[in-house]
Amino acid sequence: MHPSPEPEADPVAALLQVLDLAGSDARTTEDIFTGRSQAMPLGRVFGGQVLAQAIVAAGRTTPEGRAAHSMHGYFLRPGDSAMGITFAVDRIHDGRSFSTRRTQAFQDGVPIFSMIASFQDEDPGLEHHEPLPDGIPAPEDLPDFEQNLTGLHPVSKRLFTDRPADLRHVPSPIYLTVDGDRQPRQAVWMRMRRPLPDDPEVHRATLAYLSDLTIQESILRAHGIAWTTPGLKVASLDHAMWWHRPARVEDWILYVQESPSARGGRGLATGRIYTRDGQLLASVAQEIMVRIPDAD
Repeated sequence: MHPSPEPEADPVAALLQVLDLAGSDARTTEDIFTGRSQAMPLGRVFGGQVLAQAIVAAGRTTPEGRAAHSMHGYFLRPGDSAMGITFAVDRIHDGRSFSTRRTQAFQDGVPIFSMIASFQDEDPGLEHHEPLPDGIPAPEDLPDFEQNLTGLHPVSKRLFTDRPADLRHVPSPIYLTVDGDRQPRQAVWMRMRRPLPDDPEVHRATLAYLSDLTIQESILRAHGIAWTTPGLKVASLDHAMWWHRPARVEDWILYVQESPSARGGRGLATGRIYTRDGQLLASVAQEIMVRIPDAD
């Protein structure tokens, strides 16, 4: 077991370093990239980190101006946060408007994550989107999430306090308890703790990172299961994401989440991410493995 690493002095700067992959920076045939891992108190790589890095790696191989609009990935093995990650990109197809890439993430020579993503030139076309739900409190009217961590073990607490993002839950977090009705839905306000560079690819990758932070919680909330439930085991199995519109992730964004089904030790969660003024930025779906002792 790895010793608990020292907390990052600036979690946002640490994330930017994680996204700054080494390797070919431009549209060449050398499609191998390497990246560091975020320090994690429990020693396991955060899935959102690998998602974001895989998108960055794939984007490095696409024609100039093409942005990721969808990805579908599978988490194959737990990653070790004490080790770096190697990303190998396959150029599956380049068309007149779209490019398709496969990215494999490796540690110790074995794959830990596999993704296919599609990139597109900016094109005009039909436009509509599902509106922002009514009745969501403003983030300023909700408590900072750190106010809900009293009593949490210091190592576990760092899973939340070392994050580069500020989170505000609606109706409330489920770190220690699940308050209110047991229902398979929630919403979470999110924003990075300070501004990021203007590069749209950085914001797109960071949105992928944020998309994996809380989406599992609608499944747990439906059954009154807090993150601190003894013996709880949760692991992401796959992740899909569709980017609809560009975003700046240092501004407040609202992540509306729900779970349509759970069965057989698996739960499905879906989410929609909005700007504060109601523009739909992205849609997300993820299936997780969830096990609790009473259900075995």
